[in-house]
Amino acid sequence: MNKPAREFEHAHSAHCESGAFTALLRHNGLRLTESLVFGIGSGLFFLYFPLLKIYGAPLVAYRDAPNAIMTRGARRLGVRLHKARFRDADRGMRALDQALAEGVPVGMQTGVFWLPYFPRDMRFQFNGHHVIAYAKEAEEYLLSDTVFEAAVRCHEADLRRARFSKGPLAPKGLLYRIVGIDGEPDLAAAVRAGLKTTTWRMLKIPIRYMGVKGIGTLAHALASWPATLPDTTARSWLANIIRMQEEIGTGGGGFRYMYAAFLDEAADILKQPALHAISEQFTDIGDRWRDFAVAGAQVIRDNDACAAAYAALSARMLDCAAREQRAFEEIGKLLHR
Repeated sequence: MNKPAREFEHAHSAHCESGAFTALLRHNGLRLTESLVFGIGSGLFFLYFPLLKIYGAPLVAYRDAPNAIMTRGARRLGVRLHKARFRDADRGMRALDQALAEGVPVGMQTGVFWLPYFPRDMRFQFNGHHVIAYAKEAEEYLLSDTVFEAAVRCHEADLRRARFSKGPLAPKGLLYRIVGIDGEPDLAAAVRAGLKTTTWRMLKIPIRYMGVKGIGTLAHALASWPATLPDTTARSWLANIIRMQEEIGTGGGGFRYMYAAFLDEAADILKQPALHAISEQFTDIGDRWRDFAVAGAQVIRDNDACAAAYAALSARMLDCAAREQRAFEEIGKLLHR
């Protein structure tokens, strides 16, 4: 039986979207780990799109588009979601209040910059942050934001601005809630579907800006920046790669650790022990992405950074791409047995 919204169980998580969806599942009686939800929802991806600039730098993403994890995960687990966006902010806030009055916790997409409970140095223009509202007291909402160890409060005016923030990935007041779960999910089928989608997207998309190809394309571009860009621009774009890897969600390295944990669970669910060894590969890949971030930060701080320093970073990134390709190729072979 579902718990009343005021008894909502807050839990810290690795990533806001997978964490929020996992928490809503738990509230509705389906207890799964966040890593399993992340893998079933095929959250791992890579995209480098130089023609599209986000806040002045080329788009770099280490995961799929916002809401894709939740949407795929729900479909594969037999979970029925109700989602709504709003053109009118007043209507959007009334819909939230109505759900809470009915005792239903509601997930929301928000803009981090307008959430005052974030420390000032953590606020930036990112509109893909997920939180859950589970109660309202006077003019304050009680929120489960999985970035934080404990539940938080947010004034109505601030939450309104966050839900209707403008710019890239504008949330447009997105609300989502679970309206039903169709029996006990077939975890084996859901896990297999998640593995197949991620493997295909990382290896088979015939576009050089996506998947493993995209990592290689970015690596080669990175090596050329000292010769083709002003120094300040090259540093700024490099900083954006690291920010997207380490600060937006769990980013590049963190997502690889989550995927390693998913593979360990998948090994047991599918009775494929070879996935345990591939899990270890992804842990190592996550370490190498983190090493890239540390080395990149040193290049940004070095006033005399030269082309050789960028070439070394490019080599690190190409090594990550090669290792991910081998790991996903092994997963693909297992799935076709």
